[in-house]
Amino acid sequence: MSAESSARVVCLVPLDPEVANALSRSAFGPFSVELLPLPIAAQPPEGPVAALLVGADQFPACLKFAPVAACLVVSNHPTASQIRKWLKLGAHDVLTTDECTASVLPRRIRIAIERQRVEREARTAYATDLGTGLPHEQQLVEHMSHLLALREREPSPMALLVLRIEGLATTQARLGVEAANVLRRKLAVRLRAGVRASDVVASLGDDSFSVLLAAMLAASDAQRVGAKLLASLMVPFKVAGQDVVVAAALGIAQYPEDGNQPQALLQRAVGLANSSPAQGRAGFANFTEIGGSAPAAANDD
Repeated sequence: MSAESSARVVCLVPLDPEVANALSRSAFGPFSVELLPLPIAAQPPEGPVAALLVGADQFPACLKFAPVAACLVVSNHPTASQIRKWLKLGAHDVLTTDECTASVLPRRIRIAIERQRVEREARTAYATDLGTGLPHEQQLVEHMSHLLALREREPSPMALLVLRIEGLATTQARLGVEAANVLRRKLAVRLRAGVRASDVVASLGDDSFSVLLAAMLAASDAQRVGAKLLASLMVPFKVAGQDVVVAAALGIAQYPEDGNQPQALLQRAVGLANSSPAQGRAGFANFTEIGGSAPAAANDD
């Protein structure tokens, strides 16, 4: 295995040079070892990291990296209750300082990396909406957590849009379950086509979607994008050979004005979407039910 493909290990605790050399040659790696003397909150590592070796006092500041890097906590004399607490918070292993040896540490790091990888794959599988291929709420919250952690160093505007859709139940009643599923997929495609590749479109259940605007020049960009998305959803969808229209209500939560935690922003955006009147359909009738006709929109298929 080449040096370019070695797993990067960042250490916030002292590491014997001989142990570091052993890591670079280990059959469980190889690992490239970096020492980071400053607290991780003040100087987080840049680029992908496979594992973090941290002290017990440094671990709380490293929790934000647990979804993307294996966290190993090193403590002199950890108690059983401390170990349970750290593992519950997201640590992937707990070692004593006596275990940070050339014969033990490489294997423990590899186990932690693989454990974190399996957990990440399980979260990804569970957090994906199979009907649309979009991330679920859990994956959205994890992504928001990572972005908000980065904004502790470089604050910049961010917004979460939630769109509540009306018309899916009517479509299911008239055209069947599969037609309603097709409509959800077409809604997802149209929303995805209306934003940048860096933005995140997620499913929040059967009748709601969210759009995370990860980077904005100004807070007013969220209103502009929201209006654009609403307008795109007003164009009828072709489902089962018929034109189907939906209505949509929009809720917007801005960072940092409306909160600095994922759940707070999500709760505000969902609340605003649920309390806002939907725009689009006349009453609860689909387009074909009120005798209209319109051209199909692009990006539906």
